[in-house]
Amino acid sequence: MNRQLTIEQTLSKQLKDAKSFPPFSVGDTIDVHYKIIEGDKERIQVFQGVLIAQKGRGVNATITVRRIVANEGVERIFPLHSPRLSKIDVVRRADARRAKLYYLRERTGKSRRLRDQRRGLKGLEAALAATDTVAAEAPAAETAPKGEGKKKATKD
Repeated sequence: MNRQLTIEQTLSKQLKDAKSFPPFSVGDTIDVHYKIIEGDKERIQVFQGVLIAQKGRGVNATITVRRIVANEGVERIFPLHSPRLSKIDVVRRADARRAKLYYLRERTGKSRRLRDQRRGLKGLEAALAATDTVAAEAPAAETAPKGEGKKKATKD
């Protein structure tokens, strides 16, 4: 058998289904449920933060999640197809114009926040389209012609 074919078949068995994760993109705030094994005990720890990078593909696919704890930035890299990764929940969607949001490392305060997807660029385009249609539908009779507005009182 072809060596490359056997490698791909072996790796495909280790991949998780695409349906096991919700659709998420860079900039989203996500909850990553990760199994922590301490001795004989096993528990699930939730890491909530902003997805700042996605790398790799196949078995090597990873995501980088950043959050702020006690005014310190904490980044954690999660392998997507790890058996310890139990689930991912999308808390909030955001618009990002970059594939990697490493610039958030230097930001503090309100400038660290990302634009919400509902109100973001897509929302802005939808709002502009709605105002254009409303302006086009407004009857022209309601607008007063120039010069026929309020007249100023003159001294006599």
